[in-house]
Order: sequence, then C-alpha cells, then structure tokens
Amino acid sequence: LQVVRDQISHCTVKLRQTTGLMEYCLEVIKENDPSGFLQISDALIRRVHMTEDQWGKGTLTPRMTTDFDLNLDNAPLLQSIHQLDFVQMKVSSPVPAPPILQLEECCTHNNSATLSWKQPPLSTVQVEGYILELDDGNGGQFREVYVGKETMCTVDGLHFNSTYSARVKAFNKSGVSPYSKTLVLQTSEDTQSEEQTLPFPVPLERSQLRRMSPFSSTLNLQPSFSGRSYFELRSSAHQLSLHSSLQSLNSAVAWFSFDPASAHADIIFSNDNLTVTCNSYDDRVVLGKTGFSKGLHYWELSIDRYDNHPDPAFGVARIDVLKDAMLGKDDKAWAMYVDNNRSWFMHNNSHTNRTEGGITKGATVGVLLDLTRRTLTFSINEDQQGPVAFENLEGLFFPAVSLNRNVQVGARSG
Repeated sequence: LQVVRDQISHCTVKLRQTTGLMEYCLEVIKENDPSGFLQISDALIRRVHMTEDQWGKGTLTPRMTTDFDLNLDNAPLLQSIHQLDFVQMKVSSPVPAPPILQLEECCTHNNSATLSWKQPPLSTVQVEGYILELDDGNGGQFREVYVGKETMCTVDGLHFNSTYSARVKAFNKSGVSPYSKTLVLQTSEDTQSEEQTLPFPVPLERSQLRRMSPFSSTLNLQPSFSGRSYFELRSSAHQLSLHSSLQSLNSAVAWFSFDPASAHADIIFSNDNLTVTCNSYDDRVVLGKTGFSKGLHYWELSIDRYDNHPDPAFGVARIDVLKDAMLGKDDKAWAMYVDNNRSWFMHNNSHTNRTEGGITKGATVGVLLDLTRRTLTFSINEDQQGPVAFENLEGLFFPAVSLNRNVQVGARSG
C-alpha cells in the first residue's frame, strides 16, 4: 500500500506539471505578435517533445503486481518458545471479606443518613478501600455514593419520609468482596397530612418538635424522644432491615442550623450556628444545612439586631446561589426583602408585590415552604405578608438569609 501511495503521489505531480505545460501552450498559440511567437516556439516545441518522450517511460506502469508471495519465517518464534522457563509464582492475596454494618453507629437525621461499617473481627486480608451504594429511595437501582478508605459516611440531600436501602463492599488489588447485608433506612417524615391544611402561619404550640437519635444496637430500644423507634433482623440471610418509626402528637418536623461550610466568608456564626450576622456592609448570603425537596416546612427568623437602614432578605435558595449579593438577585433564590416600613418579593432581580409593614428589633419573619402545593409564603409577626409570594416551585431548596453587619438574625427551625 505504501508503494502504491508513493506511485499515486508521483503520478499526481506529473499530471499537474503536464497540465500546466498544456495551458501554457494554449496561451502561446493565442499570441497575436508573430515575432513574439517565433522567439519562444522552438524552445516550447522541444519542451513538449521531451515531456511526451518521458510520459510513457514507466510512469503509468504499476510498481506492484496483484500477486503477493508471502513467506512466514517462524524460526525466531520457535526459538523463543523453546527458551521459555516457567517458575511457580507467589499465590496472590484473597479478596476481602464482606464488611459488617455497625448498627449502633448508623442513624438518620432529617433527610441525611450516616452509615458505619467495619471488617469482620477475624479477617486478616488487607483492604484498600470501600464502596458504599444507595438506592433511589423508591426501590430503584443502587448507585455509588462513596469510594474511599473511611469506614463512615454521611449522605445528605435525601428525600424526607422515604425508605432507602444501603450496602457496602470492600476492595483490594485482588478484587472486590461480596456486598454486606442490605440496610434499610427510613428518613424523617415531613408533616402529617392534616398539618398541610393548617392556616398560615403554623402556630408554634401545634408544632411538636423532635430530633432523630442514633439507632440502638439492642433489640430493646429505650427512646430518648416522644414516639418510638425500633429495628429488626429479617429472616433472610442476605438482608438486614433497620426501621425507624417516629411519631409525635401532631407533626414530624425537620431541624436545621445555618451552614458555615457553604456561607460567605464574611458571615459570623454564634449560638451553635443558630444565630448569624456579618462583618461587611455589603449583603452576604448564608444557607441552612438541610435541603427540602418535598413536604410542608415552616421556620421563623428572629430579628435580634436591626438599625432601620439595611434590607435583610429571607427565603429559599439553591445550593449554588450567589453568596455576595442580596438574596433574590439571581435565578437561584426566592426571597422577601424588607425594611422598617415595607417589603418586596424578589427572584432573578425582579421586584414584585410591594407590601406595607416592615420589621424592627424583636420582630419575627416566618417562611412557609409548601412543596406539596409548590408555593412559598411569608409572614411578619405571624401575620401573612402580602399574597402567596412564589408558585410552581420544584427541586431542592435550602433555607436562606442575606444580611450585612447592621443586622443579626436567629433561626427557629422546625
């Protein structure tokens, strides 16, 4: 093929040269001055004859035939085979044993789950890492949520009131172990159906608050909160079921505090991250630690300090909202910003529904996120502020506040 390609290239150059000569001859024939033609005619005729003589000398004769004579010389290969020397290799290390899930350290809190595991006590096989898998909370396929050397992992952003299955396996250079027994986890409930019909705002005396406790390692669990919690080993040899059934008189609620990890660097935290202020005169954003994707959620924000000049904003936002601008300036936040006289709703820098009535020190701003009806509503001192602020909300939302150094806000979650 290489020889044929070279010949094609050579013929192409030859054809280009001959074509150029023909075009030059045609231009000379068009010459109207007889003396000018005679001056170059002899040299041109000799050049044409020379090209004609050289054209057929081997140029168009194929340099390769269609018959190929292939001779396979296998002598070097046979010599290499005869020189092979086999030795017994060291036996490779076995794959790890299936990890054991540690029930006493596994727990759920709001919409996050913490799982812990260990190698069997008598196992001496070296482990390089672990792979934790979780399903979609609806009986779907498992997917990897963690790969690494740690033996504990917390998974955030799960759905409330959903049942997830988790399993883990170990790996080393020799391969991957079988899966551990499957662990079934129940995330916290949102609110019971009757609570979704309550008028705005939700009265505090109707909201029975509670926190999630880690699962006990014994069958006789003594709960430390109102309600009950239990787990059981199913009869199957391959599945371990861990259930948490949390009940209270009226509703199950989601707790959260402010999140230093995702907040702007100018935000100042205190009171176990339940109170925030800022060291900048510009607006800075801080989010809550818990995200909501379904259910009914209500929380309040107390105005602990306010000098009547700044316009703090309250609402919900995506995790990647702008942190150095007022809440609602981009399309990733839905907010109400308010001064001492009036308020506005804002999303994607669009200001709507100016409403009379502002805040002072000691005021309380309520936020009602109803992801069943997909609406967001605000209140000031338990009176609804304006109409329903936003509709058609869908996705994962985090409680959010923007403020500057002249404001201090405390969160009352749940």
